[in-house]
Amino acid sequence: MRTAAIMLGIVILMTQAAVAQTTRPAEQTLNSMLRPSTSGGARPLQPTSAPSIDRSTGMAAVAPGAPTLSVIREGTFLVDRLGRLTRGADGQSWEFSFEADGRAMKDPPVVILPNLKLMGMEQAIKNSSRDLKFSITGMVTEYNGRNYVLLEKVVVVPDSQQF
Repeated sequence: MRTAAIMLGIVILMTQAAVAQTTRPAEQTLNSMLRPSTSGGARPLQPTSAPSIDRSTGMAAVAPGAPTLSVIREGTFLVDRLGRLTRGADGQSWEFSFEADGRAMKDPPVVILPNLKLMGMEQAIKNSSRDLKFSITGMVTEYNGRNYVLLEKVVVVPDSQQF
């Protein structure tokens, strides 16, 4: 019986020693991770810049005191809307600037998604010696606070209808 008690005591001591050996490196690793680094290798993540704000409405709009407008709801179908093709602020994209309705400027420009209809509008402007108005029909989408339109129908408004 005495031998069994001694054996049990030895097993307990060995187990405690093994636990102490395995937790000590883990504690050291954790402490080294929590300690601030003095080397220049690792740096904390920097916050990202804020998303750009649509400057086509509010104080940056063309008309004095133009209201800040919310975006057109995604899925809205524009039907025969008059306006002009203009370059986007980035110089790469094309926007459709709606014709004013005479009461208030209610719709900010929408970015035109590239397709064959846009290519036809660009070609019409290149081949013309005057400022063209277009009548467009298309589906509106929304992304990051801006509206985009996928054109389905584009018609150059004839001279007799342009004022």
